[in-house]
Amino acid sequence: MQTTKSSTEYKSFIAGGWRTSASGDWIHSINPADTSDIVGSLPNFTREEAVAAVEAAGAAFAAWAAVPVSKRAAVLLAAADLLMQRASDYGAELTREEGKPIEAATNEVKRAAATFRFYAQEGMAFGGETYPVDDGGSFVFSHREPLGVVSVITPWNFPISIPARKIAPALISGNTVVFKPASDTPVIALRLVECLLEAGLPEGVIHLVTGSASRVGEVLTAHPLIRAITFTGSTEAGESIHRTTQLTTRTQMELGGKNPLIVMEDADLDKAVTLTIKGGFELTGQACTGTSRVIVMRSVYDAYLEKLVEATGKLKISHGFEPGVEVGPLANKGQLETTLSYIDIGRKEGARLLIGGERLTEGQYANGYFVRPAVFADVKPEMRIAQEEIFGPVIAVLPVDSFEEALTIANGVEYGLSAAIVTRDIAKANYFVKAIQAGTVKVNRTTTGNLIQAPFGGLKRSSTSTFRESGRVGLEFFTQIKTVYYGN
Repeated sequence: MQTTKSSTEYKSFIAGGWRTSASGDWIHSINPADTSDIVGSLPNFTREEAVAAVEAAGAAFAAWAAVPVSKRAAVLLAAADLLMQRASDYGAELTREEGKPIEAATNEVKRAAATFRFYAQEGMAFGGETYPVDDGGSFVFSHREPLGVVSVITPWNFPISIPARKIAPALISGNTVVFKPASDTPVIALRLVECLLEAGLPEGVIHLVTGSASRVGEVLTAHPLIRAITFTGSTEAGESIHRTTQLTTRTQMELGGKNPLIVMEDADLDKAVTLTIKGGFELTGQACTGTSRVIVMRSVYDAYLEKLVEATGKLKISHGFEPGVEVGPLANKGQLETTLSYIDIGRKEGARLLIGGERLTEGQYANGYFVRPAVFADVKPEMRIAQEEIFGPVIAVLPVDSFEEALTIANGVEYGLSAAIVTRDIAKANYFVKAIQAGTVKVNRTTTGNLIQAPFGGLKRSSTSTFRESGRVGLEFFTQIKTVYYGN
């Protein structure tokens, strides 16, 4: 973490007001394309201040839960309007803070607005059910209620869209929220909270707890007032959180991935390469659903590799404001070091590095975390680059001799988040959909991306597999059911 203070020091909204930390400490949001540019600084709150936030959220719960759902929806709709009005400015700030291209950043802000609108509508129609009974004088129905205080802990790679898909269903359901964003991207998280407050969200309903996990993390997962934790991040961090939770605390965790793309012998190879590039190198490989393994039939293996290397070599690498940029910087120094270490591991394991893998340090790249996208060929399933999540622009290509072998390798990792196949054979596509061990399955599409209105989540160690995010089912996590019996 850099120690130079930003010229812009922001207060955070916590425990009913805009505050700095009593500790006087700050976290600094650094532009990964130019580390001399500090986007902004937010308070590095203490454990005691995190406790105050949770307790204030607990005190505000009853009043917010009593607000009619139509008025809660009005807040989300008004916040969505503010996000859309400010999408260009927020997108530029997001690009500086996280590094992704400006078009992708602006679209992410707009997606957050769309998510707020979706849950404003769905929340108005989400309720219980009635049940038939033999006794004509009885009436039985279920009723959905909010849980209480919800802890929202989010990553840096989609720093406004992921929080939106957690916070919106939590609020429309009547819960109060304690929101901890990643320390790499606190400014765009602040913007999201500002929009909600300007839209009329009452004080105490949401709290923005910025700071290091070592200070505030356990409070947000183990405090007895926390009724639910929704988390997106690494599998290791998710497991650590899970160990600290109370028996009565509900958890929703979307974790790591090692996502395969299978290229069949009948595939359109140009399309397969386009999907590979988009899934593996877009957003600099920093998507949990990103393509990190490509499993290719040996009969088209050499032709596919030739096309992939050619396409990879043409990618434009630059800062996010450069017109036509396709690959930006890695988001932070730690991710840069992790990516470079895995490239070194791949070489030592005996995989064949066909292109890329070097850090870029000259000219415009001098102050940024840039790595040329890497393609490894002749990768064996047991290699670490084929088993472990890298979260960077590194693709491992594995040759196979049969569809059955491809499926075995695709399923032969501890993760099960996303998977895709490229084929013209509908029978193989249908079998793939049933046999693949992944929560998100694509046919002739990239492994990345999900609809706001469709459920999202993984299998195996990619998720707790308790409640899905996104879509109408995304509301279920934030509500509990009472079953009510009426008689004469």
